[in-house]
Amino acid sequence: MGFAGLEEDCETSGGRTRGKMEMEGKKVLVVGTGKSGIAAATLLHEVKAVPVMYDENEKVDRDAVIGRLPEGCRPEILTGNFPKGRREEFSLVVMSPGVPVETPFVEGFVEKKIPVWGELELGYAFLQGRLAAITGTNGKTTTTALVGQILADHYASVFVVGNIGDPITHEALLTRPESVTVAEVSSFQLETARRFHPAVSAILNITPDHLNRHHTMDNYVAVKESIAKNQTKEDMCVLNYMDPYTRAFGKRCPARTVWFSSGEKPEEGYYLEEDEIWYRGAGMQKRLLNMHETLLPGIHNAENIMAAIAVSSALGVPMEEILETVRRFKAVEHRIEYVATKNGVVYYNDSKGTNPDAAIRGIRAMDRPTILIGGGYDKGSSYDEWIESFGGRVKLLVLIGQTKEKIAECAKNHGLEQVILADTFEECMELCVKNAVPGDAVLLSPACASWGMFPNYEARGNIFKEYVNSLKE
Repeated sequence: MGFAGLEEDCETSGGRTRGKMEMEGKKVLVVGTGKSGIAAATLLHEVKAVPVMYDENEKVDRDAVIGRLPEGCRPEILTGNFPKGRREEFSLVVMSPGVPVETPFVEGFVEKKIPVWGELELGYAFLQGRLAAITGTNGKTTTTALVGQILADHYASVFVVGNIGDPITHEALLTRPESVTVAEVSSFQLETARRFHPAVSAILNITPDHLNRHHTMDNYVAVKESIAKNQTKEDMCVLNYMDPYTRAFGKRCPARTVWFSSGEKPEEGYYLEEDEIWYRGAGMQKRLLNMHETLLPGIHNAENIMAAIAVSSALGVPMEEILETVRRFKAVEHRIEYVATKNGVVYYNDSKGTNPDAAIRGIRAMDRPTILIGGGYDKGSSYDEWIESFGGRVKLLVLIGQTKEKIAECAKNHGLEQVILADTFEECMELCVKNAVPGDAVLLSPACASWGMFPNYEARGNIFKEYVNSLKE
């Protein structure tokens, strides 16, 4: 996909665009009317471009969309089938992450050499200061939140953007040359990244996910690796030494690499030995902290912590300050989050376990008999490794959503007979409460996306927490 002239309007400094793109008067099509689309249209309005919003859903409430935009921003809103003959009007197309790029609609713009960007690319074009970008199948929200807190404790102007909170387009115009931004970046966002160039990148891990969109594992891996494609040896890329994909990528990564490892010791980097996190390099070894000093349990969180230390150190934060923040940082909402203990049963919300690998981390964190809630939207995942990871911890598997029969069959193939299917989330919770006894845990860790039953994983987790907190002793 080309840039059709807009590239020439960018002022480049130090290998990245510095917020000088001339957009005044240019008509830009924003695809998607959700959170990302609203943020993109707002930015475009503020830089005096002419945004036009499009959503294929004919039932989109135009008044509601306008109501979420700033005063004075009233773009034309198109819905349904895109009008024929209007493509030539636009200088740029900005895609929201949830909208697939492999469609005749998008291809029509590409054929006419009209640039197609993602919301990430648009925000980056106006971002000032230093940028760290974190991706990975799992752990990126916790790692990004931890890096954000470390940076906020040290620097005066810090922004945390991406999947974790506000879109990058929401904050980009607020950044200054002295700002430091950390972004949680998904594979969907990286699909349409072109000149995106973080000073520090991190790929935490790569396991099968979103194959319904990326089609093959090779495609998915390539998209994840593209976070570093514009980096140079002046930049840093943080990689997982124990992940076969990231370990292989380290040999061809264009940036300088720093490793973290929960198993083998890299020649240089951070590693976990029993419960201790160490750093070794330049002929020295240094113990940094014990995991019991932190509020984040599990090996997966040790990996998140090591990655966060590596990113923050690369951005100039002194190690003692980093470790001080790590020691008091609390778990991210919806990620193995303790909810309550009711009638001797401990309830955990791991709604962000939206794929099997993430859910494996959730069940491995349990240290008692567990009633596990699984199932949801089918992203084309295989559930064998997830079922195999139960290791006798799961006393009952309660399944919901589109994948419940598929997972039930997989569980049966692995000899797990204690499986119940529920038609609604309320029925599912009633079954959990009925079958739980003092000393058990109830864990919502679905290994599937929330779509179909819930608008997002946050809503799923919040409903779970509301139900648990309403239980009487």
